[in-house]
Amino acid sequence: MQTLDYASWTMKLKRRVGDRRVPLGGTIELTHRCNNRCRHCFNNLRSDDAPALGSELLAREVARILDEAAALGCVWVLLTGGETLLRPDFRDIYDHARGLGLLVTLFTNGTLVTPELADHLDRQRPFSIEITLYGATRETYERVTANPGSYDACLRGIRLLRERGLPLKLKSTVSTLNRHEIAAMKRLAEDDLGLPFRFDALLNPRCDGRSGPLALRLSAEEAVALDLADPARAEALREFAASRQPTGSGAALYPCGGAAHSFAVDPYGRLRACAISPGEGFDLRAASFREGWEHFLAGLRALKLDTDATCRSCALRALCGMCPANGELECGDARRPVDFLCRVAHLRALAFGIPILSHGRCEYCPGGARHEELSRAAERLRGEMPFLDYAPVPGSQ
Repeated sequence: MQTLDYASWTMKLKRRVGDRRVPLGGTIELTHRCNNRCRHCFNNLRSDDAPALGSELLAREVARILDEAAALGCVWVLLTGGETLLRPDFRDIYDHARGLGLLVTLFTNGTLVTPELADHLDRQRPFSIEITLYGATRETYERVTANPGSYDACLRGIRLLRERGLPLKLKSTVSTLNRHEIAAMKRLAEDDLGLPFRFDALLNPRCDGRSGPLALRLSAEEAVALDLADPARAEALREFAASRQPTGSGAALYPCGGAAHSFAVDPYGRLRACAISPGEGFDLRAASFREGWEHFLAGLRALKLDTDATCRSCALRALCGMCPANGELECGDARRPVDFLCRVAHLRALAFGIPILSHGRCEYCPGGARHEELSRAAERLRGEMPFLDYAPVPGSQ
């Protein structure tokens, strides 16, 4: 019997799908409730939030959505929150997804992992588990979570999963509260625990429109300094940017796989293109997943960028993370670029030596009102990282 490694199998599957709209991967938010009280989070509610408890999908409703998505071709599913393990019926939902043959990833803060749950996951092994670290020390971790005892509980959960050899990765959301411990978190994960580690410093507003998390967001300069401090991360960003082309004419509003090969369902049964998309979505309690996929999400996927949109021909979109959901959350307009993300992308390009091609009315491009200021910031950052050998690109300075 011929066998394929995972990467080859994935490439073969995506080639077979091609340009067809197939819901290969889905995100299921089981709850927005969480036992931690992180100020940077975009969707957390108190663990005992009564309206949420009374409105969340029942296990049988989640199972029906998973059944219908699998029938249309879903292969991967992410179970996330809030904190997924607050759901007393988590195992029922998880086992149903595994029983469908789906490749299940679990996002958790790790604090509620018990020996019994770890044994259960060992018997019904997930594709991946990701736990978020909020600090390398108890002081910093619990400054972020506002939950005494959460640091030790997280490390205990990590230990229980590691002891069983489960596929575990660690990550961090960086804010002004924990930026000073990113290097220490990386050492804790990779050197002490032998686990992969990554971080993200690009915070969003809350999904209900409140801007609280943005008060904790790093500046563009601070975010890019963290990139530069990790040469492997910086090189990966350079390579990713080089692999992506400007969007060009007829550009889709959604440049990602949202509504084309992926989808998200919130805890109340509303179907969206992705988990951070605001708005009412499509009510899966009132209609089938097929109807939502073939009509509601197909309509979103058909939307185009305006012909004069700044993002339309920008070659740096791979460096900014901008998407319609970001625009809606921060600017109230899916087609309006988020200034912070534009600044990050152009500063990364200048710091990494990536050419910046003019793409319309952009104040950060050569000739733009803020280009010289950004160039000076890039020079300062590069001067602080003397080991870098990225040569400035002529015409970008």
